[in-house]
Amino acid sequence: MLRAMDSAVAGLRAHQNKLDVIGNNIANVNTFGYKSMSYSFKEAMYQTATASTGGGATAGGVNPAQYGYGTLMGSISTDMSGSVPTYVGGLNASIDGEGFFITYPTNDKDIDPTTIKETDFSYSRVGQFTVDGNGYLVDAGGNFVYGFRPDDVKDPKDFTGNLLPLKAPSSPAGADFDDEALQLSGIKINSLGEITGTILAPGEDYDGQTVSLGKVAIATFQNPQGLSKKGGYYYGASTGDNSGAVSATIPGGSAAELRTGYLEGSNVDLAKEFADMITTQRGFQANSKIITVSDEILSDLINMKR
Repeated sequence: MLRAMDSAVAGLRAHQNKLDVIGNNIANVNTFGYKSMSYSFKEAMYQTATASTGGGATAGGVNPAQYGYGTLMGSISTDMSGSVPTYVGGLNASIDGEGFFITYPTNDKDIDPTTIKETDFSYSRVGQFTVDGNGYLVDAGGNFVYGFRPDDVKDPKDFTGNLLPLKAPSSPAGADFDDEALQLSGIKINSLGEITGTILAPGEDYDGQTVSLGKVAIATFQNPQGLSKKGGYYYGASTGDNSGAVSATIPGGSAAELRTGYLEGSNVDLAKEFADMITTQRGFQANSKIITVSDEILSDLINMKR
């Protein structure tokens, strides 16, 4: 009976944990970029009452007899499949395939794309962008968006080199981003991730010229389920984790392109979550009943002694 109560307590705890996961999924049904999570159970340890023995000439074989001690959390996995994007317009973009935007809370990084796991970047599926007062491209969380700057802002032909924070250029030609940013209007992003804008400089001969801020980078992981959620629609990766090999490239080619003006919706399936909630509730109630029955039997035994 005490073993039954131990199993039931373990079952209550496990079902409560699953309900926590379900509740979080339902709470984020309308959160841009949210990836639903699923909870699985596994059996707890066993106590062997009778070991398995093979048969012989004088006796047959005997199967093992074991007592179980309930259930435990098996895994909590993230469903990284895509979802239907929502059109919102503006300087927004969703990734039409695998990959993540690369962001960081400061604008001082200059990183080799092959070593990005050595920096604590935040990765996001939500391309909700804007240009701040200093000309930097930032996301809705205030993080700087990293990518590849052009070799010439007026006539870009090359977007390679290290990962840098994307920023409005300081001059209408060349690749000067170190001084105060030019004032731009009509800033937009295309399907290949290039950010462009029109210079506002009344009286200057370059007034109305279109310049490039660069192209956003897309990070693609061998095992995106190995990423850790950081909150605020961000994911984290580190050297030695289970996300595997990573590449940082511009959109297009072998990498996914962008859907401009769209934001990726949540992939939570409400019908599935409500079904899981019902079965989890029943499991919780059944384990509660085991505790009640075990307690009644113990009470009867105590009363018998009296």
